[in-house]
Amino acid sequence: MNELKAPLSGAQKAAIVLMNMDQQRAAQVMKQFSEEEADEITAEILRLRRVDPAIAEKAISEFHDLTVRGGMSTRGGRDIAVGLLEASFGAEKATGVLNRVASSMAGKQFEFLDAVEPGQVQMLLTGELPQTSALVLAHLRPDHASRILAGLDETARADVAHAIATMGSASPDAVRVVADTLKQRAGAVVGSRDSSDVVGGVQPLVDIINRADASTEKALLEALERRNPELAEEVRSRMLTFADIVKLEDRDVQQVLRGIDAAMLAVAMKGATEQVIETITTNLSERNREILADEIRVLGPVRLSQVEDARAEIVRAIRDLEATGAITVQRNDEDAYVE
Repeated sequence: MNELKAPLSGAQKAAIVLMNMDQQRAAQVMKQFSEEEADEITAEILRLRRVDPAIAEKAISEFHDLTVRGGMSTRGGRDIAVGLLEASFGAEKATGVLNRVASSMAGKQFEFLDAVEPGQVQMLLTGELPQTSALVLAHLRPDHASRILAGLDETARADVAHAIATMGSASPDAVRVVADTLKQRAGAVVGSRDSSDVVGGVQPLVDIINRADASTEKALLEALERRNPELAEEVRSRMLTFADIVKLEDRDVQQVLRGIDAAMLAVAMKGATEQVIETITTNLSERNREILADEIRVLGPVRLSQVEDARAEIVRAIRDLEATGAITVQRNDEDAYVE
């Protein structure tokens, strides 16, 4: 944000006041904030390139008990933030705060795409290199990126997925150029921000695939398998499967099953391991076990695709609950809790 407009948030007002104070005194004030508050105020100082003097005067008037040294400063930026943080917390801790803020701001470069339909984003990315599209998708919310990825043709989808999984850190200049180019195409006016973060890698791709439908997930994994078997195996190892229900605590299994129809559950359990079946049945109430048993008795032969679809729905329910923090899934060889 290069220009500031009223009404101001508390963090913005604090940022303006600190920018207008003697650095030593400002450092003493900064030390009174919690780390979370310091992060928020630092982010505002970094954003405030220039503040209208009238707005600055109004904000400062609210802090009438503070002594303003010299003329009002209407400039912020990285140098101001670095100097203030180093004076407040020391160089090492200041670096940590700046890194956290930069990481937090990285995803905001492409915030203007949050409200853009997936099809329109796909049009904006038409003709771009897979690496460019990967950079954009890795910065978006996983659910939004998943819908965009699903709409690409099979070859492009595989190329972009591979690029996300193998991408490392993105330089501020690269992020800014891509974001500004897309903003111009979309007709959006959003101020660019300095940021740097590791946005690629296997986990961002896993997060995106986890929110894709079953057919997209299958096609992507098959394409990755053909291109890079080791990478495909790593992606699979991090993804949730129906069998992962055994990794949940009993209370979490119960929460998952609470929203699953008995008929769908019966289909999903076709051919499941004894451990999966036991995990499910022992976490149902007696009444629901009876209903499930009735569904299983009348089920008969079921197509494999139906079983896969039913399991995918249950996995999606697990993923959704995990994403909200309602349940916890222990993946692979993660350590158990230590008393």
